[in-house]
Amino acid sequence: MGSDNLFVQSLAKGIGLLEALGARPGALSLTDLADLTGMDRSTTQRMTHTLVQLGYIEKGANGRGFVPGRKILDRTFDYLSHNLLIERASPILTDLQREAGERVDLSLFDDLSIIYAWRRQTKRQTFFATLVGRRIPCYCSSGGRAIMSHLPQQRVDDILARSTLRPITPKTETDVAVIKRRIAQARESNYALALEETLLGEIAVGCAILDHDRQPMAALHIAGSLSEWTVEAFVQRFTPLAIEAARALGGGIPR
Repeated sequence: MGSDNLFVQSLAKGIGLLEALGARPGALSLTDLADLTGMDRSTTQRMTHTLVQLGYIEKGANGRGFVPGRKILDRTFDYLSHNLLIERASPILTDLQREAGERVDLSLFDDLSIIYAWRRQTKRQTFFATLVGRRIPCYCSSGGRAIMSHLPQQRVDDILARSTLRPITPKTETDVAVIKRRIAQARESNYALALEETLLGEIAVGCAILDHDRQPMAALHIAGSLSEWTVEAFVQRFTPLAIEAARALGGGIPR
């Protein structure tokens, strides 16, 4: 981190090792971890051993390779239980999901991406699409575009300039001019729409949740299947519900 005298490099390497475990599915060997982190094998071995002893890394099936440890879930619980927005949102989103009969999500704004912190599904859906902690780029998600519609244009340009703009599905929009138009549309309508951009067959509307300073801090999503809904019918049915719930959650919550 340049000339930051307070930055602890060894701690950063340990965090980097934990992050490397999510680079691809399945157990990773020491060689895999060394390659992904850029650390030498000796350092990788010592740090992995330490994190295994602490419970943040575990041995893979049959003792082969390494996977994230259950102790990580303790820290997830710590974060979720201390987040005032999630605490406040839980009963509102539960009621919303019951009324909508479709999947309802809450995501948190984190610079270039949103990260899902609350998800409630109603039907059998893709496993990864329903997990808390999934991170999606702002540029291709309904919630991300809704959030960006409340940001100054200079900030939007900066986010798009630093985003990788890789397609997640064949339907992911990566043309910056088109993305900007969709953000502008969200600014006019108070919601954003995404069609199959992060999951094939999915339609999602997203609305930004604003803090007490009217700055976007999160987004509310309602998602359904294009095999069950036309775009027009889905937007007409669920956009008013999403806007109302997002407004109910906004204001009075520190970022």
